[in-house]
Amino acid sequence: MISIVIPLLNEEENVEQLYARLTESSPLWKEDYEILFVDDGSTDNTLCLLQNICQQDSRISIVKLTRNFGHQAAISAGMAASKGDAVIIMDGDLQDPPEELPRFLKKWREGYQVVYAIRTKRKENIIKRIAYSLFYRILHKISDIEIPLDSGDFCVMDRKVVDTLTKEMLEQSRFVRGLRAYAGYKQIGVEYVRAERAAGEVKYTFKKLLKLAMDGLFDFSTVPLKLATYLGFIISIPSFIIGIFFIFHRLLDFKVLGHSPSDTPGLATLTVGMFFLGGIMMIMLGVIGEYIARIYFEVKKRPFYIIEEIISQNNPPKSDK
Repeated sequence: MISIVIPLLNEEENVEQLYARLTESSPLWKEDYEILFVDDGSTDNTLCLLQNICQQDSRISIVKLTRNFGHQAAISAGMAASKGDAVIIMDGDLQDPPEELPRFLKKWREGYQVVYAIRTKRKENIIKRIAYSLFYRILHKISDIEIPLDSGDFCVMDRKVVDTLTKEMLEQSRFVRGLRAYAGYKQIGVEYVRAERAAGEVKYTFKKLLKLAMDGLFDFSTVPLKLATYLGFIISIPSFIIGIFFIFHRLLDFKVLGHSPSDTPGLATLTVGMFFLGGIMMIMLGVIGEYIARIYFEVKKRPFYIIEEIISQNNPPKSDK
């Protein structure tokens, strides 16, 4: 059996179309299946629509979270609740086409334990495409592990991999594609064209995308911490040159831009040094703060999601009991 995990946040405009396309594609999977819709604190009609679908189809389950915990946490909740021998992760906005799943499942049957999607093209505005491309290349360059370029959450994972991610990798800051790469196992990428959002508003706002990018960069790379050493060397060379210049400037007392050292002794040196080194120190304190914040959240060991209930035909909503 295969499990399909789909996190949803205010997707009332896409739910019915998503379900229709999944069921139309299901004969091509050639496997028994379950679909787990994870309601990540929706405030619109999404949950009601899901419950109607659930009443009609015994293969549908709804994992209802107590509030909005975020996309990556919702994926983790769905994986933990899944029962399939293979687990498919896909978004609920139909940018990950269900019709592509047979290609992924074919690779899984060939023995690959992780089959991840590689986006060859995005049907989004140019600014977003450039931002995504830049982020993935920076992450690929500085990451301590090999994270494939242009790979998203859309994937098929074997049960062994899912159990590793949900039972052994319990860190608070969830960056699923990074955890998936860290876990190892036999992996392969499958290229596809990422479609446009079918309907509704984009749920990954700039703020959420920035947080996801920071989670990826800080959780899987120690390069930012090493910036102090690198910047130390970078600063020391021009500082040494500037220092020599100021020594000769003071000894020879020649004018530069109409001013000589005797006019305002020590002012230039103090001003440049204070602002330049102060800025560098603030940057490095910010970087260190990011890592300390992550340590703080990990030490508290709070759950990164809380499931209110799991709704299915055998387990109807609490309000219906």
